[in-house]
Amino acid sequence: MTEQELIDGLRIQTREAIQHLVHTYQKNVIKTAYYFVANMEDAEDLSQEVFLEILRSIGKYKRNASLYTWIYRITVNKSLDHLKKQKRRNFLHQIGTIMQVSHDGTHQIEHEPTTTDTGNDDKEKRKILDAAVNSLPENQKIAFILNKYEELGCKEIAEIMNLSLSSVESLIHRAKMKLQQKLVNYFSEYA
Repeated sequence: MTEQELIDGLRIQTREAIQHLVHTYQKNVIKTAYYFVANMEDAEDLSQEVFLEILRSIGKYKRNASLYTWIYRITVNKSLDHLKKQKRRNFLHQIGTIMQVSHDGTHQIEHEPTTTDTGNDDKEKRKILDAAVNSLPENQKIAFILNKYEELGCKEIAEIMNLSLSSVESLIHRAKMKLQQKLVNYFSEYA
């Protein structure tokens, strides 16, 4: 099925077009969402939201970017929206657990959880790296994830993010520099 046949089929929502869309793009959508949300269940849920959004918005799709680029843009936007909602929920949850009311009605502060050595250095390094990537400014994070995790070129990223090529190159460079600054203490063997 050609891209135009797929688009035409999606506009009238044929079963074959929808199946082809999901079969062709599902793995990439889940993988991209996972790099943002770091949770497979959430990434799979987001992929369903992405495909529903594609079906709702296919009538607005303009061929100024490839379908592939348009789907990436939707995936990134859905992932970022999810993270914003998650931050709001986590913030409210943290406030609730920091100040808990004890049985006698007085407030008590919840103690910080202690960390224990699990002997799982790779998982710990991955968590540190994920936290560093997630702490990047939004555009740097998007450009970095699409470049390093999704292995997209700067030109494709520029289309997805609707930015100039030089802007994307600059975002990736600044992201690398910030990550290097943040991670040098954790990964001193790479310093």
